[in-house]
Amino acid sequence: MSTAVRHPAVAGRFYPAEPEVLLSDLQSYLVGGRKQLKAELVSAIGCVTPHAGYMYSGHVAGAVYAELDLPRRFIVMCPNHTGRGKPLAIMSQGSWQTPLGDFPIDVPLSRALISRFPLLTEDADAHHSEHAIEVHLPFLQILKPQATFVPIALGTGRFEVLQELGEGLADVVLSQSERVLIIASSDMNHYENDTITRIKDHKAIERILALDPRGLFDVVQKENISMCGFGPTVAMLTAAQRLGATRASLVKYATSGDVSGDRNMVVGYAGVVVS
Repeated sequence: MSTAVRHPAVAGRFYPAEPEVLLSDLQSYLVGGRKQLKAELVSAIGCVTPHAGYMYSGHVAGAVYAELDLPRRFIVMCPNHTGRGKPLAIMSQGSWQTPLGDFPIDVPLSRALISRFPLLTEDADAHHSEHAIEVHLPFLQILKPQATFVPIALGTGRFEVLQELGEGLADVVLSQSERVLIIASSDMNHYENDTITRIKDHKAIERILALDPRGLFDVVQKENISMCGFGPTVAMLTAAQRLGATRASLVKYATSGDVSGDRNMVVGYAGVVVS
């Protein structure tokens, strides 16, 4: 079996490359995200978390991860921003490296997913320069040091394919002897003014909170909401429905304008927990 290591693509740009600085930043986002230090952690089925540079969206991602009772195994889905590789790209072996060390891929879980949903294609190229999974891994590494994960990059926006993927995810998760968290990596609306972005984003968030994958897909198309990770979110919500999800909560919402002060052209960030 190959023991290929996927090296960091955006360390030093989207998040600190120095381990000590990275750890300090992560702790600040996690502590800042805790509404109550003694609050009961949520045993979630899935979540939506943003993937911009930490200075913009780290506080939203940290708020989500601070609320979760994390399992040891993760499926992390992201949109394919680069256009490289296959439209349903999985890596089933090896590890991903971050400044905090190597994060191993969950080989049995990856193989089970490919077996259940053969449209998933082994393809490291789609992941080579993609940032939208990488930025989540340091959070998971410090919170769950023995964790394993499966990376999936989606370059398709076809609802039927996303739905079938979600159903496959649910079947595989149900077959496991321990809990698996499904993470949908997504930013929200891009590069419009703050007012328009907030209006558009909350139309999409309303459908996510209603656990309505078809409704999310439709509103993104109808309202021209440039939510890059609607595909991963549709698949996650489809799986969550099959896995018995009963509620979703908006943990935190922000735009890049909250940090930069520029309200003319922003990106939205939502953190949602599905349980």
